[in-house]
Amino acid sequence: MKAIEVNNLSKLYPPNIRAVDDITFSIDLGEIFGLLGPNGAGKTTTLKAITTLGKPSSGTIKAFDIDIIESPQKARQMFGYVPQAVSADGDLTGYENLLIFAKLFYVNKNEREKRINNALKYMGLSDRSQDLVKHYSGGMMRRLEIAQALVNRPKVLFLDEPSIGLDPSSKRQVWEYIKKLNEEFGMTIVITTHDMLEADELCHRIAIMNSGKIAVIDTPHLLKKSIGGDIVSLSLQESGLKLSIPDELGLLIGNDDDRVLISTDNAEIAIPQIIRHFENNGSVVRSVTVNKLTLDDVFMKYARSSLQSQGTIKDNRSVRRSFARRGR
Repeated sequence: MKAIEVNNLSKLYPPNIRAVDDITFSIDLGEIFGLLGPNGAGKTTTLKAITTLGKPSSGTIKAFDIDIIESPQKARQMFGYVPQAVSADGDLTGYENLLIFAKLFYVNKNEREKRINNALKYMGLSDRSQDLVKHYSGGMMRRLEIAQALVNRPKVLFLDEPSIGLDPSSKRQVWEYIKKLNEEFGMTIVITTHDMLEADELCHRIAIMNSGKIAVIDTPHLLKKSIGGDIVSLSLQESGLKLSIPDELGLLIGNDDDRVLISTDNAEIAIPQIIRHFENNGSVVRSVTVNKLTLDDVFMKYARSSLQSQGTIKDNRSVRRSFARRGR
């Protein structure tokens, strides 16, 4: 059984705009799955269709073998969703915010107190549960929003830009909680993000969308490998030598008077062996530099644009920060 199965999904808007164009993919049980794409790629429309917030024009979507189009209410009971925009109420306490969500999801009265306290404790917010949320830091607020989504004990947690606008320390803390949810409870997590480091750090697999289609889907490691390996640049004491290296160490792609360039799958593993190879053959390595391919390089190839040029991080950071002004 798959956590999510999407088959031949399409969404058309008048007059003839195909936002999602016949896509098929699945998400494994216990997987952290990333859905990436430039603005207008169709990822938000796809996410809305999966979470029953939007109806597709054609195709099928199943969650744990339940057809979510035919049985949206059943599907919603299995989902937790943390939107990109602020979802917590700053004029309520952390506890009160979770209580509202517990009621919205029809959590049994006898279970509410336990579930709320467990979610707050798990996200490290028990000692601040009676404080007004407008006094929370950005990282605490994001953790509270994840706690809200945990009250109904979802099988799949959807996180839209989970760390947008957070400082590096808070961002890392949110990442650790996401990993913890996945590792300790085997929770399936679906993430949309414009942060390539976040996608690389968290996701087991990533799908990159472009123009309504899935351009590529694979693990972060294999995606980076698909566009070439790490580039190791060596400066040798001797220049102009005819050099060669064993295939298992990489591919010699450049050799001039200044540098020797080698493409290899994993620079950290290969560099000591490469240096040893040259020294055993009478060459002295003076310096080594590495140019590692990133997911942004992958994105630029498959989506034909850079996530950094989308403006989304700046825009949404403003959305998140506007919370403090509204809470005053």
